[in-house]
Amino acid sequence: MDPDTANSAECSVSLSQVTRVYGGTVHALGPIDLKLRKNEFFCVVGPSGCGKSTLLDLLAGLNKPTSGEILFEGKPVNGEVPDGVGVVFQEDATFPWLSVESNIGFGLRRRGMSPDEIAQRVDRAVKFMGLGAFAKAYPSQLSGGMRQRVCIARTLVMEPRLILLDEPFGALDQQTRLLMGDELLRLWRETGATVVLITHSIDEATMLADRVGVMSSRPGQFIEIIETGWPQSRDSRIASQEDFGRVTTHIWELLRTESIKAMASQGPMNK
Repeated sequence: MDPDTANSAECSVSLSQVTRVYGGTVHALGPIDLKLRKNEFFCVVGPSGCGKSTLLDLLAGLNKPTSGEILFEGKPVNGEVPDGVGVVFQEDATFPWLSVESNIGFGLRRRGMSPDEIAQRVDRAVKFMGLGAFAKAYPSQLSGGMRQRVCIARTLVMEPRLILLDEPFGALDQQTRLLMGDELLRLWRETGATVVLITHSIDEATMLADRVGVMSSRPGQFIEIIETGWPQSRDSRIASQEDFGRVTTHIWELLRTESIKAMASQGPMNK
């Protein structure tokens, strides 16, 4: 299905002619036109400085577009995090003074939910993310991958319908990233949420996505949106298939050109 023909019943997120300009002079992003389907896994790749994280901030309501319109489930997103949206960033956002289960339940307590409901949701999330043996542990006692699981679980318990992830596995080694990718795919399948992942890794984007949006150098725009064609049941073993190499090669060809443009626009490096 052509993303531009998605009707309102099928569309989770819609961006129309969205731009972001900083200080009136730095054109960081856009114009962007995009429609995301419900329960779609969409990955965004692009050269450094192209506005990937700016795009995620706009989707999350953490920033306002300079022009254009963003809709989530038909309602405007304009500088305020909408109900039903969860965000996970690259930085370790666990609270070191709280246990794993207290970290996961933090947002629910702020929402004023009853202790019984908090306990039930936290217990489900702890088990779902494979953290049962570490529920009473503190972040300093966990690996980097496990701390990111805690951050994802803290988002998951809020039962978001749109999950936004900004390089959540960027600090992890390649093997751990692949395994975390499998966990993310399982989460996506079982929750039915729409997922948007910002990543620098072409392999990661290709493995995880239903569609990969490739962005240009600044101001970032989508130069191509690539349909991977993978089954929903996929996991990291998809990387061994011949078509995986075809998709990653095509993405790299697009990115290489845009990355050269981005480097040229920065001028020679100072010594």
